[in-house]
Amino acid sequence: MQNTCSLFLEREKETLSPYAFLTSETRGRDEAYVPCDIRTEFQRDRDRITHCQSFRRLMHKTQVFLAPAGDHYRTRLTHTLEVTQIARIIARALRLNEDLTEAAALGHDLGHTPFGHSGEDAMQELFSKDFTHYKQSLRVVEKLERNGKGLNLTWEVRDAIVNHTGKCMASTLEGVIVKFADRIAYINHDIDDACRAGILSVEDIPKDLREVLGETHSRRINTMVSSVIRASTDAPAIAMEPEVWDATDRLRGFLYANVYTNSIAKGEESRAKQMLAFLFEYYVKHPEQMPELYRRGCEEEGVARCVCDFVSGMTDRYAIESFQKLFIPHVWSH
Repeated sequence: MQNTCSLFLEREKETLSPYAFLTSETRGRDEAYVPCDIRTEFQRDRDRITHCQSFRRLMHKTQVFLAPAGDHYRTRLTHTLEVTQIARIIARALRLNEDLTEAAALGHDLGHTPFGHSGEDAMQELFSKDFTHYKQSLRVVEKLERNGKGLNLTWEVRDAIVNHTGKCMASTLEGVIVKFADRIAYINHDIDDACRAGILSVEDIPKDLREVLGETHSRRINTMVSSVIRASTDAPAIAMEPEVWDATDRLRGFLYANVYTNSIAKGEESRAKQMLAFLFEYYVKHPEQMPELYRRGCEEEGVARCVCDFVSGMTDRYAIESFQKLFIPHVWSH
């Protein structure tokens, strides 16, 4: 009797686009493994990511608003789920490999720091100017997860994770979809959060951009996603129609000017960075107080590298609690 996984692989060959990456062609994993009878390799990657500790920590990591008190602001976890949803819609419409797309989207931000890009800036100042959240995401899945064993993901998923932002492009179309889905998701949900916070109103968005992209959250997402699908159908590349791409890029610039550097949205940024600096410097001097996972690599990779792994892996809440525990005097009571 043929196993379920084999049926999945045959179905891919019969139904996917000639430009799709077939699971059977994966470069595989770095460590030897026993194949699964009921899941393809990219389905296994998806499961390894969703069950790992770094994925769960995303629920308490900032998207734009630092440690927001409201229940409806996005976190890294909700951002990740929105990226995954958008990426899968595009992949399905283009008959590309949904499993590869889903796994890469779910893992793309596993290495993000506490306090969003403020934390990333802090790690660049404290540890290395070459620190980026996407490189750290790769380090998380290759080295830090599973108590230092890594998740042993397939090459294609790791390639998509490390190339989901910046100038580099993933080697598969599925990985490139994640790059587009990430931008579509954060542009639109950051507008939604900014309106909720009273920083923006929809009317503040330039009228010419609204005319191209739409007046509502859902219309803008639909416009961008539909544009990617139309521009990429029956093509060996992922793209967006020029008019929509131009409007999307200008909308992103509008957000940088009016939200990402807005005093309300980023009012706590300097204090957050200062707090991470205190934590970083403290653990460099006292590495023995870090968890064993991070202590064990100090001799081989250096204390600063391991402290960076520890601090960048913290949630907003844990970083604040650690700072309070280490630096805020406790009121005496008896």
